[in-house]
Amino acid sequence: MNRTRTNNRFSRTSGGPAEAGGGGWHRGSSAARTGGGSRRTTAPRGEFALPETITSAIPAVEHFADLDMSTQLLAELSRQGVALPFPIQGATLPNSLAGRDILGRGRTGSGKTLAFGLALLSRLAEQRAEPRQPLGLILVPTRELAQQVTDALTPYARSVRLRLATVVGGVSIRRQAGALSGGAEIVVATPGRLKDLIDRGECRLDQVGIVVLDEADQMADMGFMPQVTALLDQVRPQGQRMLFSATLDRNVDLLVRRYLTDPVVHSVDPSAGAVTTMEHHVLHVQGADKHTTTTEIAARDGRVIMFLDTKHAVDRLTQDLLRSGVRAAALHGGKTQPQRTRTLEQFKTGHVTVLVATNVAARGIHVDNLDLVVNVDPPTDHKDYLHRGGRTARAGESGSVVTLVTPNQRRGMIRLMSDAGIRPRVTQVRSGEPELHRITGARTPSGIPVVVTAPVAERPQRGAASRGRRRAASANRRASAQQRPVEKAA
Repeated sequence: MNRTRTNNRFSRTSGGPAEAGGGGWHRGSSAARTGGGSRRTTAPRGEFALPETITSAIPAVEHFADLDMSTQLLAELSRQGVALPFPIQGATLPNSLAGRDILGRGRTGSGKTLAFGLALLSRLAEQRAEPRQPLGLILVPTRELAQQVTDALTPYARSVRLRLATVVGGVSIRRQAGALSGGAEIVVATPGRLKDLIDRGECRLDQVGIVVLDEADQMADMGFMPQVTALLDQVRPQGQRMLFSATLDRNVDLLVRRYLTDPVVHSVDPSAGAVTTMEHHVLHVQGADKHTTTTEIAARDGRVIMFLDTKHAVDRLTQDLLRSGVRAAALHGGKTQPQRTRTLEQFKTGHVTVLVATNVAARGIHVDNLDLVVNVDPPTDHKDYLHRGGRTARAGESGSVVTLVTPNQRRGMIRLMSDAGIRPRVTQVRSGEPELHRITGARTPSGIPVVVTAPVAERPQRGAASRGRRRAASANRRASAQQRPVEKAA
C-alpha cells in the first residue's frame, strides 16, 4: 500500500525486511509485492521498523577525493587536517551528494556533522539566498548542539561562500532576525525559536531544498515532534531530507515514514551503541559515602563531566566542590545562553576541570581528550546513559563511564544496562580506597576553597563599542596634535 506524504512529495514505497550485518545494514532480496504496492517491515512492539531502500545505494568511498564534491571543500578538508572519511561519512556522502534521502545512525563522535554538512554545503555551493529565505535547514534539539554544528561547519561554509545563521532560544531574537534579513543560505536552528521567527514573518521555508534532522530522537523525546513536522511541511516538497541520529527508535518512525523517500540507510554502530574503546563501570556505594566518593573523583588529575538529575542538585554539588578546592562549573537549563557558552569554553580550555551538568550536556558537546564521565545520579533511560557516555571515547579515543549506584538503585541499574546492551564491570567501593583511585583517578581534594572567574570579558554591546571606538579615535587625534610641535622642535 502506498503512502502519501503530507507535504505532497511523491508517494513513498518500501519493500521487505532488512538484514542487519557487519558494521551497517545490508539489504536482502525484496519481499514479493502485490498489486503494485509494497510492504514495510513489521517491527517488534517498541522497536524501530527499518525502511526498505528500493534504489541501490552508491558504494562507499575510502577517500574524500573519490567524492563528487566541491574542490573548495576538498581543499578546506586538507587545511583542517581531515585526511580520511569516517565510516558514516564514506558510506553516506556518495549518496547524499547525489541528492538521495539519507537515514544514518552512528554513535556520538562518529562524524555525523561532516557526513551531512559536506553534502549540504557542496550542493548549495556559492548559491545566494534572498533575505529571510534560506536554502538549507539543519534542525537540532539543543542550543549546545546548534552551536557545535555551526562551529564545525563554519570554515567549510566560508570556503564555498555560504552564510550560516544560528537560530536558538536564550539569545536575542532581534539579532537572529537581522542575520536572516541580511541573507543566510543555511540556518542551524532549534525548532521552537525557528517557529517564533516564522510566526513573526522573519523567515520563510518555501525555498529550503535540503533539510537535515540531527538527533531526531531527542527532538521527539523533548516533545518537539509537532513543531518539527509543522516545519517540515513548509519546505519545498521535492527537496532532499537527511535524518541522522545516534539512536533510532519508534519516536522517529513517524518522521521516516512521512518525510523520507527511498532513503539510503546506513548504521555505523548497533543500536545499543556499545563502543569498544569505552569502559563501563558500575560502582556500588553506600548512600552516606556517596558525596565523599563523588568529591574525590572530582579532585582527580584531569577533566570529568558529572551528570545529575536536577539543576538544583547540580548547583549544590558545584558549590560543594568549589569549597573543597575543585575547579567546578555548573551547566543546566536554568543558565542563560551566554553563561552556558562561557562555561563550556572554560571546561574545554581547562580553566575548570569538572563540568557538573544535567542532561542538557548529554548531547551536542564535544571536548577533546575527555576520558571520564560520571553518572552521580544514574539516568532513568538507557538512551540517556548512552548519550551521556558518548561525551567520552569520541572519534576512536578511549574513555570510561562510571555510574555511582546506591543499594536501592541496583535493580533498576541492572535493567537499564540490559536495555543498553552493556555488561559493565561492577565494583564495591568506598572513599579513600585504592580501587576507587585505580578506576577513576580519585584523590583527596585540597580543601582550599577556589573561585572560578571568567577569563574572557563579555562582548560589549554594539552601541557601547561604537562609542568606545569613536572616543578612542578622538583621543588619538588629540594626542597626535599635541605631539606634532614637539616632533618639529626636535
